[in-house]
Amino acid sequence: MADTAVTMEKIVNLSKRRGFVFPSSEIYGGLGSCWDYGPLGVELKRNVKAAWWRDTVTSRPDIVGLDASILMHPDVWVASGHVSNFTDPMVDCKLCKGRFRADKLEDSVCPKKPSKQPGQCDGELTEARNFNLMFKTHMGPVEDSGASVYLRPETAQGIFVNFVNVVNSARMKPPFGIAQQGKSFRNEITPGNFLFRTREFEQMELEFFVKPGEDDAWYIYWRDRRLAWYKAYGIRAERLRLRDHGGDELAHYAKGCADVEYEFPIGWQELEGIANRTDFDLKAHINQSGKDLSFFDADSKERYVPYVIEPSAGADRSTLAFLVDAYDEDGPEDDRRVVLRFHPSLAPIKVAVLPLMRKGGLPEKAQEIVEMLRPHAAVSYDQAGSIGRRYRRQDEIGTPFGITVDYETLEDDTVTLRDRDSMEQKRVAISELVDIITKAIAPPSLAAGLAP
Repeated sequence: MADTAVTMEKIVNLSKRRGFVFPSSEIYGGLGSCWDYGPLGVELKRNVKAAWWRDTVTSRPDIVGLDASILMHPDVWVASGHVSNFTDPMVDCKLCKGRFRADKLEDSVCPKKPSKQPGQCDGELTEARNFNLMFKTHMGPVEDSGASVYLRPETAQGIFVNFVNVVNSARMKPPFGIAQQGKSFRNEITPGNFLFRTREFEQMELEFFVKPGEDDAWYIYWRDRRLAWYKAYGIRAERLRLRDHGGDELAHYAKGCADVEYEFPIGWQELEGIANRTDFDLKAHINQSGKDLSFFDADSKERYVPYVIEPSAGADRSTLAFLVDAYDEDGPEDDRRVVLRFHPSLAPIKVAVLPLMRKGGLPEKAQEIVEMLRPHAAVSYDQAGSIGRRYRRQDEIGTPFGITVDYETLEDDTVTLRDRDSMEQKRVAISELVDIITKAIAPPSLAAGLAP
């Protein structure tokens, strides 16, 4: 009996074969834990980011966006604690020269003896020492300590240092949020598991500023809403959970924190963290910069430093979760079908137009339908191979709908519309296609409500 269980190996192989994700710099042997998004992968990731931005920013009146610079003044990272505290404990193996996180040895393997963990291969491990995870570079023509800058390890600090700028320019007052998507960089000691842990990654972060005393209710609100977001876009509820951090896990600045976790083939792993960061960040920048980052409420005549609720998601991890969760195999063993059951709004290609034959005016008619649909949805045109093989190709990349143009189309302007998941086929008028497709691929609506 064929093994239909989803594995990371299957996901990696499909990703390269179908153009979702490629190893970076592959013709030169690749670069560890760096990946390039292919034609389908970039569309999937863009759709995930667009869904997050739509539901977090543009559908709400209380959140605005920001795109801060990747390179920031070095004092930003002094204030945030990254220069002194953003470290992992590292050990070296004196035999194989491998480097490992000292607190994750049970999850690591010896590069010379993959069946063993570090330290079990007759190699002596060094004493643990702290390793700063920030990438350091130089700005300007002189490479000295005065020209040192860092590639940001998170996008959040760009929001905090712009707090007053946004309040004044956008005329916002708590409770309100500032959202940002962008690249971050961490020099991980042991990255791996495909897109899950990489040194270059993209974040989707929200900093929601609230009046002290209102933070607990908003923390619960955002914790529950973020879990609901993943479910709304199709991830199965049984593969999601909220895990509250215990007191010994909380960061020193956090009043509370919960992770949205997904059950990957490698086990339960964090997709997103939702934290009550209190007023730590703004106060840290007040102390470091000497600038006033407090908020004055003209109505109540109160001045205070807002508390912050931070939902912080990984765009790459979320994309990987949607890809893994969509993967399915069905049908008899000798005719197994691989299908990606993406939510239609996330699918890279929404509809494939397939002429039954390469002659008789069918390709020309199919191209007319492609041009009609293109302003409304991402469309693929495919005329190579049997119709069955073309259906299978589209199933494997997650295309929700297939439109077959045949000789009957030339007579009555109807086509066969095929559903990816049920494989049901029905005749519909060409004039109805735009309405049918646009309704089917519309994004889901989260439950209404702007306050806890």
